[in-house]
Amino acid sequence: MTRVDFYVVAAHVRGNRHVLACRVADKARRTGHRVVIHTPSPEEARHMDRLLWTFQDQSFVPHGLLLGETDPSYNPILIGDASQAIEEHDVLINLATEVPTFFSRFQRLAECVDNEQAVREASRQRYRFYRDRGYPLKMHEIAWE
Repeated sequence: MTRVDFYVVAAHVRGNRHVLACRVADKARRTGHRVVIHTPSPEEARHMDRLLWTFQDQSFVPHGLLLGETDPSYNPILIGDASQAIEEHDVLINLATEVPTFFSRFQRLAECVDNEQAVREASRQRYRFYRDRGYPLKMHEIAWE
């Protein structure tokens, strides 16, 4: 059964879910996991692509877009619409506001939540969805400088 983790930016922190997704993806990659960052649009995929190039000053995070623009064997982090028939099954990071219909094919699902009201409300609905279906849930409040 898929393990679901909610990573929530602390209320006093000025950060967003996109930067949080970069941090979660990089940490998962460094511990040997393959990661898919699910984005609801090609524009958001390109935004995540740019962020992964720039969110850390001192290191490179290997990644690529799912839109046929990358060789998955060279990139442990893939970005885009993960509903496509892809072979990845390790970690899914969801940046869409709805529950991904395909999430259960992954071992782990990370939901990244920031302080934007609409994002928080949508995450509460997803949390109830997973809870009501018996998925193991964990909450992580994230604060960084």
